[in-house]
Amino acid sequence: MAAGLRPLGIGRRWSPGAFVAAGLLALILGTLGTVAIHAGGLTALGSWDWRAVWFTLWQAALSATLSAALAIPVARALARRRFIGRGLLITLLGAPFILPVIVAVTGLISVFGRSGLINGLLVPLGFGPVSVYGWHGVILAHVFFNLPLCVRMILHGWQAIPAERFRLAQSLDFAPADIARHLERPMLREVLPGAWLAVFLVCLTSFAVALALGGGPRATTVELAIYQAFRFDFDMGRAATLGLVQVGLCVLALLLAAGVAAPAGFGAGLDRAAPALAPPGWRRGADLAVIAMAAAFLLVPILSVTLAGAPRIAGLPPSVWEAAGRSIVMALISALLALAVSLMLALSVAAGQRWTEAAGMLPLVASPLVLGTGLFLLLRGFASATQLALPLTVAINAVMALPFALRILIPAARSLRHDYGRLADSLGMTGAARLRLLILPRLSRPLGFAGGLSAALAMGDLGVITLFADSRSPTLPLMLYQLMNSYRMADAAACSVLLMAISFALFWAFDRGGRLNAAA
Repeated sequence: MAAGLRPLGIGRRWSPGAFVAAGLLALILGTLGTVAIHAGGLTALGSWDWRAVWFTLWQAALSATLSAALAIPVARALARRRFIGRGLLITLLGAPFILPVIVAVTGLISVFGRSGLINGLLVPLGFGPVSVYGWHGVILAHVFFNLPLCVRMILHGWQAIPAERFRLAQSLDFAPADIARHLERPMLREVLPGAWLAVFLVCLTSFAVALALGGGPRATTVELAIYQAFRFDFDMGRAATLGLVQVGLCVLALLLAAGVAAPAGFGAGLDRAAPALAPPGWRRGADLAVIAMAAAFLLVPILSVTLAGAPRIAGLPPSVWEAAGRSIVMALISALLALAVSLMLALSVAAGQRWTEAAGMLPLVASPLVLGTGLFLLLRGFASATQLALPLTVAINAVMALPFALRILIPAARSLRHDYGRLADSLGMTGAARLRLLILPRLSRPLGFAGGLSAALAMGDLGVITLFADSRSPTLPLMLYQLMNSYRMADAAACSVLLMAISFALFWAFDRGGRLNAAA
């Protein structure tokens, strides 16, 4: 099995990726079991819990469908149009997904809230004010966060189509409908289920968005119900039951995506630049309009936050800068851990060990609160909560980033195995040489994107750290939360801009490094 990757240990019954997957299963299921045991057993769910489950399911499905559907025309327009600033725009369009949730929600409220920009335009025209709170606000925020992720994943799919296929289509005088039928739809059949699944799982575990914009019990997600069971009801058994429900929903979603996805079958190319097949006429105007609307939807809230806080950054107290340095170090460690683990898992999946993919996707549906509490219960005999706060935060951030990194790396790892495995074997390329000369160069672009995403998500995380950290060693998101709670709104606005700038810089550095190595 998988002879092409055996020199790296991939393809044996217990490859490095299989050991990592087994460890992830033990970590997630073990922490859930630990919480349940310390709570005295699992408890039955009430009617409000089942309402939360139903709301979580339909809002996640609708959010994922809207994000994926809207991303297709945006990614297609970016793939077939060339204009000044295109590369910068593609990078900027990824900003909402890597923004800290608390910063992004503030930006959405400034645009779509009762006193925001949209109502400022509608009310003078005689329309009633639009409310951003409730189920529609939750879905709006989820699309805002996840549309950029879908665009990048689908755009990578377009860029992965060998240039020779486009040149052949050009020589055969293919119309746009022919290109869609023979090139674009097969690619979407392969890429779109993974993009939809990633967004579905993100929305399945929504916490901060539902807390800020849900507007009441009727818009409560499972993750928010877990938090309420921990923080207010102290019902560990109910929280563990809800966590197991999340795992079950994740498995169902994985099975659904696996049954729909199909390889595109384009084969390998010569790594030449693909011609920009940009149809003229009304399609040019439509592409430009799609790009402009997506840019406005995603960038105006960010601009609003920036204008409010940027002038005050110089006046931030030293404690904020200390927290920023602490967060940067933690984010870099989390990103490197996530990349190492996700690469091993992706190679195992490419070698045919499909169960390792399911294990790698489980962290996304395991509540970080349950995961952190379970680990604390297991380790509390060795260290205090304060001593465990930073290491646990680093580890959990790395684990929670794995599903995103996997969805980015798996298609590229499968193509690598299919196109170059036999050639590498015939050349006797094994071990470290195979990793250095084949795997890392061929996967540098998706590795850079995955690393940037992992670092930015870790930088803006406000989850486990809130349970265990004290005021002496806060991260930058926790410092922002403390500033808002103390009503220091000027400092909070400046801290938001600083947090946003660092998150974006980390993402850009990793992503840019991957693209430069791919071009070298």
